[in-house]
Amino acid sequence: MAQAAFEEVVEDFEFLEDWEDRYRMVIEMGKAMEPLPDALKVPATKVEGCASQVWLHMTPEGGAFHFQGDSDALIVKGLIALLHRLYDGLPLAEVGGVDARAELGRLGLHDHLSAQRSNGLRAMIERIRAEAAAAA
Repeated sequence: MAQAAFEEVVEDFEFLEDWEDRYRMVIEMGKAMEPLPDALKVPATKVEGCASQVWLHMTPEGGAFHFQGDSDALIVKGLIALLHRLYDGLPLAEVGGVDARAELGRLGLHDHLSAQRSNGLRAMIERIRAEAAAAA
């Protein structure tokens, strides 16, 4: 089951019939995110396997999973915002149980992302799951 913040995105997507509008919404979500401080854009936070520059900084706190992220590509920053709504605040032990592919599939993303973007998204999800597992 997805977080309430992600469910809101699913509901919003249902009202947007045009994929241009959906892309615009994802990009706007990314623009609304706090930028990751440059001090955290280091090799340890960089996600390999993404065509764009992507950084994810995990901060488990009180048994809950939290992270910040950033990218040099607007659509990818929007994808990070989607993942943030899906995972941020979950108990660490529950992160691995989230079927991100199925949840994101509810948005129809798989049919509208390039192969490179899909691979990058998969790399981000794997990194999130690995970091949460290591912190649990």
